[in-house]
Amino acid sequence: MKIGPVLGIEGTAWNLSAALFDDDLIKLVSHPYKPVQGGIHPREAAQHHASVITSVIEEVLKGNPTPVAVAFSQGPGLGPCLRIVGTAARALALSFDVPLIGVNHCVAHVEIGRFASGFDDPIVLYASGANTQVLGYLQGRYRIFGETLDIGIGNAIDKFARSQGLPHPGGPEVERIAKNGSYLPLPYTVKGMDLAFSGLVSAAKDASAPLEDVCYSLQETAFAMCTEVTERALSQTGKDQLILVGGVGMNKRLQEMLSCMCEDRDAAFSVPIPQYLGDNGAMIAYTGRIMLESGSVLPVEQSQVNPSYRADQVEVTWREEPPASDRHPDTYNARGAEAIVRFCDGAASKIRVSKRYRHPELDRRLIAERTRAEARLIAEARKAGVRTPIIREITPDTIVMEHIDGVKLKECLSPELLEETGRMVGKLHAAQIVHGDLTTCNFLIHDGKTWLIDFGLAGTSSEIEHRGVDIHVLFQVLESTSKESDILKEAFIQGYREKMPLADEILNREHEIELRGRYL
Repeated sequence: MKIGPVLGIEGTAWNLSAALFDDDLIKLVSHPYKPVQGGIHPREAAQHHASVITSVIEEVLKGNPTPVAVAFSQGPGLGPCLRIVGTAARALALSFDVPLIGVNHCVAHVEIGRFASGFDDPIVLYASGANTQVLGYLQGRYRIFGETLDIGIGNAIDKFARSQGLPHPGGPEVERIAKNGSYLPLPYTVKGMDLAFSGLVSAAKDASAPLEDVCYSLQETAFAMCTEVTERALSQTGKDQLILVGGVGMNKRLQEMLSCMCEDRDAAFSVPIPQYLGDNGAMIAYTGRIMLESGSVLPVEQSQVNPSYRADQVEVTWREEPPASDRHPDTYNARGAEAIVRFCDGAASKIRVSKRYRHPELDRRLIAERTRAEARLIAEARKAGVRTPIIREITPDTIVMEHIDGVKLKECLSPELLEETGRMVGKLHAAQIVHGDLTTCNFLIHDGKTWLIDFGLAGTSSEIEHRGVDIHVLFQVLESTSKESDILKEAFIQGYREKMPLADEILNREHEIELRGRYL
């Protein structure tokens, strides 16, 4: 049955945009807010949106069919801006006497990316001003496999650009200047599936090197972090398609890194055309249309905006569960995001592989640092009573250890095993060791006992924050992969409290870290 055109209105932050979408885009009109100086001022942006929204919508509708529904960006975003768009959408829906559809802004980026690429079941890197997330569809929702723990990649670049007197938005100017730069080391902060940019931005601001070198190194470091966590999501889920969406997706160097990574992993990669990358009304109209087809409409009393609306809060009624991956594991080799593990004669050789997408100096540094640290921390974890493989040999890029022939925890999740996992992590944290990558792929079940492997991102710390982040990584994975995540998390907490004296303080911090992931 033919649905007809849907009007979509976007206005979460800087860009007021509207579009009409039927089987394809009919018309798109945008009128962005441009601050006189500095970044986005929410109330000034809302005033701008209020002043142009009527003319923008009139231009979209002029000479075109009447929409069969009105969709609007319900969140996440800046409250004053969202309220302008929400009010206009409600008025239009009543005026046309058509359904009203509240669209999650992040989900709309994903869906327009799927439309533009033709990909069915991709991993998505969403890189914009306020958001940096790695998402994938699983069990009726878009799960967030990893995200920034502080600020979004676009805001990070903008903060640096403002400190150097560069115009807003800073991304295009930083990209232009970076073309003539050389590499200098800057902080690289990846925590399992998550990342953080504040330390990187602070170091870049304070750097005394030429501006072109700092711009180049800022991009090389930040985009390598994004690419690493995206590759980790591809590895963990077994998916073989990747889409880059969001305004930062226009950066050619970021596109190049992701394309290179996907080529090395035999994964398909796609970037939508520029008009679909930044915030735009087309993505709201298109997503509203497929939501309308599945019956996801709003009563007016439920159309209030939500500045903290998470992608994983949306029930995805318009998609079916994809078939299980047909990729079969190699009996003699296992490939992760950072290393290849080869099995032979009862031994497992973990070989860190060079990444073509990373700058060679950064790549060498990460391989050497992570190999040395991993060997040392595996030994220290064993002393603390944590079951880990016994190390047999170490080289600059390889650790040879005993082969634990077990099943990954992700394949056999149960409250009993999560309780034992909690006890194991409690011992680890009590010894002031932070694993850094507590995913359910890094716990093996062998002879009914739990073993912890892959200390590649591990470190030592007595900080409550670092241990909270460690647990946050595990909890995110559970929420992304299991319908019983609440039960599993409670079982983990019970075991963790048995072995970690500061458990309650650390668990409270984990909750604070979770809240930071909301729209900033």
